[in-house]
Amino acid sequence: MIVPVPAAAPDPSPAAGVGLPVLPPGFRFGTSTAAYQVEGAVDQDGRGPSIWDTFSHTAGRINDGSTGDVACDHYHRFPEDVALMKDLGVGGYRLSLSWSRIQPTGAGPVNQQGLDFYDRLLDELLAAGVQPMVTLFHWDLPQALEDDGGWLNRSTIDRFAEYAAIAAARLGDRVEHWVPVNEPNVVTMMGYGIGMHAPGRAMFFDALPAAHHLLLAHGRATIALRDSVPAGVTASVGCANNHAPMWPASDDAADIGATKLFDAVWNGLFLEPMLLGRYPVDLAPLLEDVVVDGDLATIRQPLDFYGVNYYNPWRIAAAGEGADLPFEFRELLGYPTTDIGWPVVPDALREWLIMFRARYRNALPPIYITENGAAYGTGPDADGVVDDRARIDYLDGHLRAVATAVQRGVDVRGYYCWSLLDNFEWTEGYSQRFGLVHVDYETQVRTPKSSYRWFADVIAAQTRSLG
Repeated sequence: MIVPVPAAAPDPSPAAGVGLPVLPPGFRFGTSTAAYQVEGAVDQDGRGPSIWDTFSHTAGRINDGSTGDVACDHYHRFPEDVALMKDLGVGGYRLSLSWSRIQPTGAGPVNQQGLDFYDRLLDELLAAGVQPMVTLFHWDLPQALEDDGGWLNRSTIDRFAEYAAIAAARLGDRVEHWVPVNEPNVVTMMGYGIGMHAPGRAMFFDALPAAHHLLLAHGRATIALRDSVPAGVTASVGCANNHAPMWPASDDAADIGATKLFDAVWNGLFLEPMLLGRYPVDLAPLLEDVVVDGDLATIRQPLDFYGVNYYNPWRIAAAGEGADLPFEFRELLGYPTTDIGWPVVPDALREWLIMFRARYRNALPPIYITENGAAYGTGPDADGVVDDRARIDYLDGHLRAVATAVQRGVDVRGYYCWSLLDNFEWTEGYSQRFGLVHVDYETQVRTPKSSYRWFADVIAAQTRSLG
């Protein structure tokens, strides 16, 4: 059920869209979700368990003790959600497929009911004029593959390429863009490095083989997607890497050195192989035992676009003697924060985009902002209005940062807001709300927030300015 914003709701931005620099013709406005965060129906129609099912059902892993078993029930309510996208006016929707819904164990026979669901979803999107950007892996690895070593096991790459081919053959005639792997750095660092995310392994620098295998999976899947789409279809394939400017905590040489190292670990380790076919010089020796001849050529597949997921910059200092890692994270002072505690620094997105273009130039394909958004917990007031003005300010600032970067020559083709719906926010459970649409998790009632209406106004204003 969708609850519309009452007609009497105050307009949070009477001049919505006014003063926003005009973005290029054809600029894609979109929104995003991920399968485990919204679908629910985890034990229905043949779906197998994923590592996030296991992780969320392990005591102490999720801050509010919740799971993604139901989430937003998008599996059953997707027509409502697509109707929200149509009303919003977005031209694109970034979704992810649940690998374990398509192959319950990550290998072997295909679950036709799983593919049927995505058939219906893609058809509904296209009927609403919304183009799909499909992510193959948004963190929910089938548990059976993790039991065999997960991304530490090189054979998982073969399974992923087979899965990519299955998805492309069945769905590729209706997918505008493909993203093989979402945020391989987060999977590596949070899932295998410090164990904060599924599968919960704390291996520190011993997690680097997982990074290499995720990058190889990206390359192999890119090849499989292009080889397996239906005849007459050309697959547009990119990535969605989480990037951030790294700011040293001081001018001290130790802090600057630690910042450069973490920049290589978080940013360079994933973008340099994709764009340049090499690892950062400081990290390459740590990967010598896992890299096989030809691997880097496989990773460096031509990309049709480069997806940037941006949330905030990081302030880095050198760690003290005896620490597990050589860097540590400091609070970024002087900026407002979201409810999850992340600093709000829109200009750092402009900084990143301009630096990115300057550093990689001809190696860099067109850019999409594949995720950007903020957690604010504002709920419905007595009149049913969700007046989330802080989110409006956040989105306005970041869209202006993108527009400034475009004016300065950065080829940004689109912006996908995270997220369409409030959802299961990984280790935060349901305690943090990133959505343009409020979800009552007890009733599954959807209520568009003021930010939803504001974003719709911005999209409409952009359309008018080009028309």
